[in-house]
Amino acid sequence: MEPGGLEWLLVPMQQLVAWGAAGAMVFGGVVPYIPQYRDIRRTQNAEGFSTYVCLVLLVANILRILFWFGRHFESPLLWQSIIMIITMLLMLKLCTEVRVSNELNVKRRSFAATDSKDEEIKAPPKRSYLDFDLNYFWHWSKFTDYVQCVLTFTGVTGYITYLWLDSSLFVETLGFLAVFTEAMLGVPQLYRNYQNRSTEGMSIKMVLMWTSGDTFKTVYFILNQAPFQFSICGLLQVFVDIAILLQVYLYSHYPQKPVSHTVHPASTKAL
Repeated sequence: MEPGGLEWLLVPMQQLVAWGAAGAMVFGGVVPYIPQYRDIRRTQNAEGFSTYVCLVLLVANILRILFWFGRHFESPLLWQSIIMIITMLLMLKLCTEVRVSNELNVKRRSFAATDSKDEEIKAPPKRSYLDFDLNYFWHWSKFTDYVQCVLTFTGVTGYITYLWLDSSLFVETLGFLAVFTEAMLGVPQLYRNYQNRSTEGMSIKMVLMWTSGDTFKTVYFILNQAPFQFSICGLLQVFVDIAILLQVYLYSHYPQKPVSHTVHPASTKAL
């Protein structure tokens, strides 16, 4: 057979593999949250999932999109950020609705403060000024408060990026902050598990998918010669995932203490 006889087959195969890898990068990041989303909907209990995971990913992907304007990396990574932002907003919406439905007669907390701090959840807030009470940051009572916060952060960082877009130092620092923030993705969940001395309510499937996805993503960065920030922080992210898996093993085989949070009567162990 002539040396070039298989080219007609190899070229389309290589293209197909490239498309498959790109598709995995775009949509693979949201797959781990599907079992967690289903568990929360089924059990009506969001205690085991840290919404700070959503905060980390929203900040990381907003910064990554801004980084793209200064240094055009591969399109699949840009689309991955857009899809991830939408996914995290959906997760936040569900978690907020579930938490509020399980907490009766609690004070309303919002990104835009109410005139009365004693105002209960059922009363509509009169929003006249911003509430930066750190004790209740990212623990608000309505999904719209999270949206307002995200839009505010996007507007401020977008304006700063526009002013400094010509500075290569700023652009490279922005890229590092984006991927380093994403590398810290598992830290809120790691800390929540440590506080509870348990991984109850956390989807192990989600963490396993984190680990496999982050490993694939890191290899993809290295092979495609993505900016060096991506590869370094990808490795860090894999190490954090492994630490969470170690928690699963330790807390299941060597229980520390009874879980302190109250589980909704209709819920079961969301693992």
